Formats: sequence, structure tokens, C-alpha cells
Amino acid sequence: MILSLLIFLPLLGSLVVALLPDSLKSQIRLFALVITLIELILAGAAYVSFDKTISGYQLLEQADWITLSLGNLGVASIDYLVGVDGFSLPLVVLSAVVMLIGVISSWTMTHRLKAYYSLYLLLTGTIMGCFVALDFFLFFLFFEFMLLPMYFLIGLWGGPRREYASIKFFLYTLLGSLLILLVMIGLYLSVMDPVSTAVVAGLVPDVSDMTDDMVRVVQTYLQNGQLNSAQIVHTFDMRYLADGGNYLPDAFLNPSAEPIIMGLPARMLAFWAVFIGFAIKLPIVPLHTWLPDAHVEAPTPVSVVLAGVLLKIGGYGFLRIVWNFFPDGAAEYAQTLAALGTLSIVYGGLNALAQTDVKKLIAYSSVSHMGFVLLGVASLTAEGVNGAIYQMVSHGVLSAMLFLLVGVLYDRTHDRRIDSYRGLLQPMPQYTLLTAVAFFGSLGLPGFSGFVGELFTLMGSFQSQWIPGWLTAVSTTGILLAAGYFLWTLQRMFFGPTWIRPFENHSGPATILDDLTAREKLMLIPLGLMTLALGIFPNLVLNLSGATVAEWLIKFSVE
Repeated sequence: MILSLLIFLPLLGSLVVALLPDSLKSQIRLFALVITLIELILAGAAYVSFDKTISGYQLLEQADWITLSLGNLGVASIDYLVGVDGFSLPLVVLSAVVMLIGVISSWTMTHRLKAYYSLYLLLTGTIMGCFVALDFFLFFLFFEFMLLPMYFLIGLWGGPRREYASIKFFLYTLLGSLLILLVMIGLYLSVMDPVSTAVVAGLVPDVSDMTDDMVRVVQTYLQNGQLNSAQIVHTFDMRYLADGGNYLPDAFLNPSAEPIIMGLPARMLAFWAVFIGFAIKLPIVPLHTWLPDAHVEAPTPVSVVLAGVLLKIGGYGFLRIVWNFFPDGAAEYAQTLAALGTLSIVYGGLNALAQTDVKKLIAYSSVSHMGFVLLGVASLTAEGVNGAIYQMVSHGVLSAMLFLLVGVLYDRTHDRRIDSYRGLLQPMPQYTLLTAVAFFGSLGLPGFSGFVGELFTLMGSFQSQWIPGWLTAVSTTGILLAAGYFLWTLQRMFFGPTWIRPFENHSGPATILDDLTAREKLMLIPLGLMTLALGIFPNLVLNLSGATVAEWLIKFSVE
């Protein structure tokens, strides 16, 4: 029940917080902290119990949710189905860490506290649901429901332009969700559940009697037209959606069918639709413009969650859904997808180099670093895909740390402009040290987690039979650009004589530039240690993903 607890514990906590009286502010904070701490313990238990030698799904939980007879159209089946593998478990653990750090970062929140923590816990539960759901319908519910708490967290607790940023975020993500919904419906109508179909057709007396050989028999019956249409059970089960043998012969999205829509085969059109849906979430250039606005206006804890976890749902969607269900499209357009990844790497880096707002700089650096994720997945090599998963975990830790560091400075001065500071090293040595760790990790210095992720994605890209070498070579400029904007920012803000731009209600730097508090150290030091640990011991992640990635590549015959 570990995975169900990961989902429903924060959802129940959200309801409890909503019912508590407004006067219990301290208790609400503590309650949210306890919930997210339990989430971290549960994620740790899942990590410890995970068998790294098995490529399949583990910790599976399945229960019949909706079963509806549709007459001649067959039977509709939707299950509560959750599980983890090497794709999802690293992101589940990352989410637990980031959500706990976000609660600690929220400790100074005073405005509409009950609503804030209720929405925050709701967001926590839906994020966990996205990463563990193995039924496409269940996944989509969690994916859609994330919109609401994030919209309100930005729109009610954000900066001066929070309404604009929250609406822009909502509309972009809603557009992507609609595209995913259309493809989800098409897949559902095209695929059967071989296990349930065998039971309904009377081929086996019970689900427990099904074997792999029997599954192949049912698939053969389907392809030969030996199954009555009223006996076919349609499904959203991701395990069956990824198997070409389960597609109805005359189905719209059958891999062997060739219906043409707008000049493209239907499957290729569906591939691009669902790709765009998740590319918006990642985000990939040119679908990225909502991200800098959302980050700039969001309060620090929300920026931490947005960069640390929510962007990773886009990369996870590529692996679990886009590439998994449409391997033909992934191979067909590998070079185009790699080019989009390279564009994001370079464009994001150039924009980061031009920023004067340090929060916007980090937002554009996220666009650049997420480009490496797409490049690695598009390579369709073991090194590239493992590197993409590692890059998501590494960026989750580093981006959370970076936005926390910006929040520390903003809390003291209410100013995020890079040219408003000089010589922060002298009054804030501990803050400077942790900023240097985050900067060096993000620019890919060996010994830090950022180096491993970028190295593996580039190695996979160079070895890929679909990606030309020059495209990978261009992608390496992203590392050079990262060194440029991070080191330049470090030099301008932290070295030289101490100076800060004057602002209202403060008498001078001595009362402003206090070093890190105990609460701030509690947030930042563990993240700094994590990026060092991941950089020195990359197998903490790669051992989780290795078997799953190897099986994934063999299954779709794309390596």
C-alpha cells in the first residue's frame, strides 16, 4: 500500500487542513510538515524495497474502478492501477524531497495560511499520482488536477503580475492537456485488454488463470477477427497500450493501419499531438514562454516545486507515454526531436546570459537544462535515456536549491536584480558557499550531479544512429553558456567590495545582509549534499533506471 499512501495521505491531509479553523496557524504548518515528512519516509521505503535487477513494474496495486458494458462497442474498463519502475521511482523520491523542502520554505507564509497549505498538500498528492499511475485515465486525472492548485498558488500568493502569469500557465497547460486527451481517447478505442477480454469471451474462467501464452492466443484471435466485438474489453492500462499486439485490426491508431489526416499518418499525428502536450510541461522551445513569467511571479516555495518537480512530469510523459506508445514516431522523427532539444539548450542558455533578474536567469537555465532531457530521450540509446532520467533528478535538486537561494536574498532586500549587489561574500560567507555549490553543479562541473546527467545525454546522442554528430556538437555549447552566465553572476554579485542598492525601510547593509538562518540551512545544506552525493555516486539513480531502460529499448527494437 506504499504507493496508495503516497497519493492519498496528502490528499486526506489537504481536506483536514481545509476543515481546521484559521486560528491554528502553527498547527497547520506543523501538520503539513509531518505529512510531507511521512511522504519522504514512504518514498524511502519504496526505494529500499525496489529490486534493481527487475525491469518490470513493482509495488503494483490494482482494483477494478469502472466497468461498463457498451453493447456492440465492447466493454469499457478503467482500473485503479499504480506501480513503479526505473522511470518513475527516481522521480517519486525526488518529489518527496522537494515537497518537504517546499513546506520548510513556506514557514514564513502568513497570508491565507489554511488555503495555502491545503492547496500545497493537494498538489503533493496529484504529483505523486502522476508518477505512479499506470492507467492512462488515472494518470490524466492527476495530470489535469495539478492545474488547479498550481494556478491558485501562483495567482493568490504571487508577485505583482501574478494573475497574468497564472492564467498564462493555466492556458498553456490546458492546451497540452486537451491534445493528450484526444490521443488518450483514440488509444482507448484502438486497444483491448487481453486478460479481461479472455475472461469475457470465456477463454479462461478467471483472471488468475491467464498466462503469457494465453495472452498471445487472445491477440491472435483478435488479429484474425475471431473475437466478437461485444466481447472486447477496451482499456487505458498503459501496459497494454504499449503492446502493438493489442490493437484492433481496423483501429484508427493501429500501427499497421495507414489512415492519412492533414498529410500525416494518423499515428504520426497522434504522436505529435501528445508530444506537444508534454513538451509544454517540460518545456521545450518554442512552447516555453509561460515558464519565466510563472517563475518570476510565483512565491519561492512554489518556484521550488515548479522547477524541481512539475517540469519533470513532461520528461516522464515522454518516456512513459509518447515514446512508449509511439515507438515508430520516436524513431521516425528522432533527428527533429533532437534538433528541438538542441534549440532549447542553446536558446535557453543565450537568454539566461542576457538576464538582469537572477530568478529569470534560473528560469531560462531550466529551459536549457531540460533540452538535454529531450536530447537524451531522442537518442534512443541506453546512455542517452539513462542520462535523461539522471538529468531530471539532478536538475530537480539543483533548481530547487537555486530558487531557495534567490528567495533567501529576496527576503532580505526585496530585490532580485543582479546589478543591485556586490561583494556578498564578506557579509554572507555561508550563503556564498552554498550558492557556489549550486552554480558549479548547474554548470556541469565534475564531481557534481549536473556533470553526470549532461555527460550521459551527450554520449548517448553521439552514439545515436539517428542524430548527426554536428547537432550533438552544437548542444555542447549549452555547457559553455551555463559556465558563462553562472560564473558571471557569481563574480558580479559575490566578489569585490560590499555594496547593495539602497531601498526603502532599511538603514543599511548591516541590517540586511545577515547570513543564513537555521531554517535556511536546514533547506539548503541537504540539497547541497545531495548534488555532491549524486555526482560522486551516480549509481544511486542509474542502478534504478538501468534495467528498465535496457528492457524498454529491446522491447521497441529502436536501439
